[in-house]
Amino acid sequence: MKKSIVALALLSIGTLTWAQEVGRVISSVQVIQQVSVPRQVCTQEQVAVQQNKSGAGAAMGAIAGGVLGNQIGGGSGKAAATALGIFGGAILGNNIEGAPTPQTQTVQNCTYQNVFENRVTGYNVTYEFNGKQYNVQLPRDPGPTIKLNVTPAPY
Repeated sequence: MKKSIVALALLSIGTLTWAQEVGRVISSVQVIQQVSVPRQVCTQEQVAVQQNKSGAGAAMGAIAGGVLGNQIGGGSGKAAATALGIFGGAILGNNIEGAPTPQTQTVQNCTYQNVFENRVTGYNVTYEFNGKQYNVQLPRDPGPTIKLNVTPAPY
């Protein structure tokens, strides 16, 4: 019996303390704020890239120069003429090969830029309850009604 009286007393105190009421929303106006947002902006650019020589001209020149030097030289000078022919042929072959034509490549360059955007940061809400108007700022739009927690005044 004592337990049910205590439970009934606690239940009645709880319902007297907090009553769920609803207010009628009169207006809800967005609060808009400019926010800086970083964005990646990329551009593509054509760039000429110099290619390396293949080395084929120097190799072919060295072979040809070595053969010619070997045929020209005689006796102990034959080795020196062959070496000179290899060296000279490599230089001449490299010059004849020439520089390769530059090739174009597409290069992408990216940077970050700050862009300002308008964002909704909350709502200024005007509502009516018991014949009076109240204002409150909320994080989201409450819709046509707003739930209120009302504490009754003591007698």
